[in-house]
Amino acid sequence: MKPAAVEERIESNLEDAEATVTHARDKHDEDHLAATVISPVFEGLSLVQQHQQVYDALEEHMTTDIHALELSTYTPDEYAELEAEQ
Repeated sequence: MKPAAVEERIESNLEDAEATVTHARDKHDEDHLAATVISPVFEGLSLVQQHQQVYDALEEHMTTDIHALELSTYTPDEYAELEAEQ
């Protein structure tokens, strides 16, 4: 599955989500991806629950088209803080 298709899938299935998906660093497989997802849906959820939201958005693609997904999830406020630190 192409990174752009994964981004579109996440953004269309998670409210107000902004996703950036690339091929994972140091991986030579097309199906090893890395994603950064920002969404207010993550507010108040544990990290595991946030990741589950993304997996749910990807549905069957997580088991058929994507072998591995390095996932970073943030609320908009968390991401703004992260950017301010850099």
